[in-house]
This record gives sequence, structure tokens and C-alpha cells, in this order.
Amino acid sequence: QVQLVESGGGLVQAGGSLRLSCAASGRAFSSYAMGWFRQAPGKERWVVAGITRSNAYTYYANSVKGRFAISRDNAKNTVYLQMNSLKPEDTAVYYCAAGGRAYSDRYYYQTDAYDYWGQGTQVTVSS
Repeated sequence: QVQLVESGGGLVQAGGSLRLSCAASGRAFSSYAMGWFRQAPGKERWVVAGITRSNAYTYYANSVKGRFAISRDNAKNTVYLQMNSLKPEDTAVYYCAAGGRAYSDRYYYQTDAYDYWGQGTQVTVSS
């Protein structure tokens, strides 16, 4: 099992930046594909970005391509989401997720690849 704790959310003006962090503890962090999801009020949770175990491949939802960047530091057991050029529509609770199955590493861009979730961190972008 792995425990995930997000940090770095907050209130920012449109056009600003935030960096989210997700610290993992428990089983070897490098054995997990990692993802960032978000959920706005009244909407479903969906994958914003994903990264494979080895850091070799990344995925981004179309709405955040070119603005967000996912990265991981396996030595620090941490995954990051750098968010630039933020827009009011990016407002949501952001969740970190981990998937430890072989399926997870292959389908890291899909919600069903993830088994473990953090508690979420609120990101609010004002216009």
C-alpha cells in the first residue's frame, strides 16, 4: 500500500502559477505509476496528467497541454504538478493517485489504472 499527501494548493489569479506536490509513503514509490486528477463541484473526477513508473512517459489532458507539467522524483518519493497560465476553469480539488499494477503503468492515462488516492488540495483561480 501507499499513502499520498498533497500540498501546494491555494488561491491564485488568472495567469498565475502553482506547483502541487504529492508525497508518498509506504511501498516503493518507484513501483507506482502516478497521476493527478481534478474534480470541480458537481462534476466527475478526471485525469489531468499521468506519468509512468520510470518517468519515461507522460500524459496530459488536452485542456492543460502546454500549461501543466507532471514530474516525479523517485529519490524523494514525490510527484509534482507544475501549473502555469492558470485559468478560472482550472478551479477544482486536485487529487494525487497511484497505481501499482502492470496495467497501471500501461494505462496511466486512465482513471481505472489508479488504486490509491490522496485527500485532495483545493486550487482556486480568480478572474
